[in-house]
Amino acid sequence: MKLFLLFRLGNDHYALDATEVAEVLPLTALKQIPGNPAWVAGVLSRHGQPVPVIDLCALATGTPAALRTSTRTVLVHYRRRDNDAPRVLGLRLEHATETLRCEPDSFVETGIDVGTARYLGPVRHDELRGLVQWVRVHALLPDDVHAMLFDAARDVAQACLP
Repeated sequence: MKLFLLFRLGNDHYALDATEVAEVLPLTALKQIPGNPAWVAGVLSRHGQPVPVIDLCALATGTPAALRTSTRTVLVHYRRRDNDAPRVLGLRLEHATETLRCEPDSFVETGIDVGTARYLGPVRHDELRGLVQWVRVHALLPDDVHAMLFDAARDVAQACLP
């Protein structure tokens, strides 16, 4: 059995492997990073270190996450490759208030090419929620976006954060 953090993008349900979740914070004020795509929500300081935050709803659908009490800033252990050192990446997620415990092999491939949304993994049918899709943290960011976010966060931290 594996534990997953559930969230929604619009009316659809998604899941993150809880072992990839470092911390779940309330909706957090962020320092904006000018010149970045609209789905880059900004940067926050965690234990004195800059953490870039992406709005997954804006990335996936083009519509920013609603600012409501169930919207969370979820810090995840992000690494592009298995041998990379993990970095902390923030995700702004709607309705990130529930968990699901299930067998990982209950998720099955969709058979649909996800194109550039390579973070979209397999799905499982849930009696309460319908289809729930597994979001793969390691596949969230293409290499150029990874460099943009983590380099920009470091530069902002050096210039603005105490």
